[in-house]
Amino acid sequence: MDTINWRGVDLNLLIAFAALMETGSVTKAADKLSIGQSAMSHNLSRLRTLINDPLFERRGHHMVATDKARELAPIIEQVLGLITTEILQPKAFSPETYQGTIRLGLTDYAELLFAPALFDAILGQAPQCQLSFYKVDRHNYQAMMDDQDIHLVIGSMTQLPRELDSQYLYTDDHVCLFDSQATGLRAPIDLARYIETPQALVTPDGQLASAVDQQLRAQGLSRHIAVGSGNFLTIRHLLTGRNLLCVVSTLMARIAIFDDQLTQCPPPVTIPDFDINLIWQKRNANHPRLIWLRQCVRQTVTAHVHSLRGQDPGEAG
Repeated sequence: MDTINWRGVDLNLLIAFAALMETGSVTKAADKLSIGQSAMSHNLSRLRTLINDPLFERRGHHMVATDKARELAPIIEQVLGLITTEILQPKAFSPETYQGTIRLGLTDYAELLFAPALFDAILGQAPQCQLSFYKVDRHNYQAMMDDQDIHLVIGSMTQLPRELDSQYLYTDDHVCLFDSQATGLRAPIDLARYIETPQALVTPDGQLASAVDQQLRAQGLSRHIAVGSGNFLTIRHLLTGRNLLCVVSTLMARIAIFDDQLTQCPPPVTIPDFDINLIWQKRNANHPRLIWLRQCVRQTVTAHVHSLRGQDPGEAG
């Protein structure tokens, strides 16, 4: 490859060659390509130099192809066909025949809420693919997307770097979750009962404090965080039969995999709602596979959120 003069290689020369083979005339080939006859003659001269062969010899008004040109003709036709169908006009992505791996980055929250629905939807459309879920959080998702070649991330990440793009999916809020019998609490609960009840905290980064504690300190109050875990399932299991209260997302409180009869009510403190977004690498945004995957994931998540909220998917929410 190092001995080839790549500066002299021009795709237009292959197009000119194909036109000459088809028409057998410099004039007709020029008309076919909507260029001047002198430009076509110049292209032929460059081709002869590049390939080191006359390629076409004039016989009267007709250009006769050399043996070398006839050998090259089917190869050049194949090359131009590949460029047209695979590069300039790529085939539409067909999930039915896709046999690769689809990699999704999900926070603990997103995986618990959506993994079963995503499995059903993606494998339903692409039954021959493999689906891999990667656990991500707001600290590691960028590195995970690069290192593991993750196609999409679902989470509440904001202030994305410029190489990433996102699409809004929905907004979630919060509820207090507790065992009424074990805590003696009844909904609704006031601030005094809230701060005197030991609390569990879902904490992806291991910190046993959150913005709620800052808010309480501003009022001269505090609460006792008895336990923290990055896994919501652990926290949920701890709540049953124990004097513990936890503030969780409303959708997490509603998932149907539990039959623990825990009580839900609005928290007596102000906790901001949070947006859930779909995130991907900008450089891959126009790949047909990613376009299909974004649409499939967005529709699946939106439908599942409506289902958890008890809404018809056609309703606004």
